[in-house]
Amino acid sequence: MTRGRPRIALVLNQDERQQMQALAKSRTMPYGLVRRAKIVLLAAQGENNHFIAKKLGLSTASVCKWKKRFLEQGIQGLHDELRPGKPRSIADEEVASLLNKTINIKPSHRTQWSCRSLSHETGISKSTINRVWHAFSLAPHRQRHFKLSNDPFFVEKVRDIVGLYINPPDKAMVLCVDEKSQIQALDRTQPLLPMGLGYVDGVTHDYVRNGTTTLFAAFDIATGLVVAQCKHRHRHQEFLQFLRHLDANTPPDLDLHIIVDNYSTHKHPKVKLWFAKRPRYHVHYTPTYSSWLNQVELWFNIITQQAIRRGTFRSVQELIKKIDHFVQNYNSRSKPFIWTATADSILEKIRRLCEYISGTRH
Repeated sequence: MTRGRPRIALVLNQDERQQMQALAKSRTMPYGLVRRAKIVLLAAQGENNHFIAKKLGLSTASVCKWKKRFLEQGIQGLHDELRPGKPRSIADEEVASLLNKTINIKPSHRTQWSCRSLSHETGISKSTINRVWHAFSLAPHRQRHFKLSNDPFFVEKVRDIVGLYINPPDKAMVLCVDEKSQIQALDRTQPLLPMGLGYVDGVTHDYVRNGTTTLFAAFDIATGLVVAQCKHRHRHQEFLQFLRHLDANTPPDLDLHIIVDNYSTHKHPKVKLWFAKRPRYHVHYTPTYSSWLNQVELWFNIITQQAIRRGTFRSVQELIKKIDHFVQNYNSRSKPFIWTATADSILEKIRRLCEYISGTRH
């Protein structure tokens, strides 16, 4: 009678068993680590190597390897070991110098560095520069736009609007209202080429303009529901028409807190008179150049990306029909946006930005 290798006894204490069970059930840890935890648990239950290998789709040698690693090193042994590789071709001092040149020194012959231009300047290969930039999230070719508000009541308005988001008043609705003007009904000059395996949608670079519409919208911060209407123009007359529509489609016993920007239409004397005659309306204006405080702008971005930008429309009526259909579908599954930024955190970011701008100018 031949005898095989003696079975390695594997016993877990309570803490080890709990950790192995947590790893085995994890959906976020690497799959290899999860599978090794399962090996340990099955082995601790007394299962033999052949059974474990068959159940987990591994070789018997792999099962033996990870059991042995666990017995010798514990849980740490289940992690992959660092593998030796080629030494770095660039020293830490060179990396620091490269980062400093990228961030603080502008090239004399262009507006920003590219991998090739900086490679020519420093003698470091462009692939190495690209890896360093990627590692430190540097992208000299990109820009982000900003505009600081010059509103003398910026702090007060930020606290007012953010307060409505974080702690909305009782027996009231908070509605973010604005209009998205000049939405073009664009049609391509030739039929679209549909997406297929290995290639994306094909569209002609030129297009035909078939008119425009303006989308008025009110976003309820508590439910995420949207009241929307399309108008041919975006004067105060159309804004008043939308306010009447809004008034007819909201509970009459609730106060309405309306958040709008400083567009002249929203401050027209007739609009102000309309609000003054209706005490349940409370208007809150965002600071100048701060439309990002208005949550309806987030919704405008959603409808632009999902229903307008890539659409083709042979008429304004077709565009309006598409918008109405999107709004109905959106409202059937609407969810409010989760606002987490406090007024203090926003003001602190603005303070740091102002300090940085002042420092760079001096």
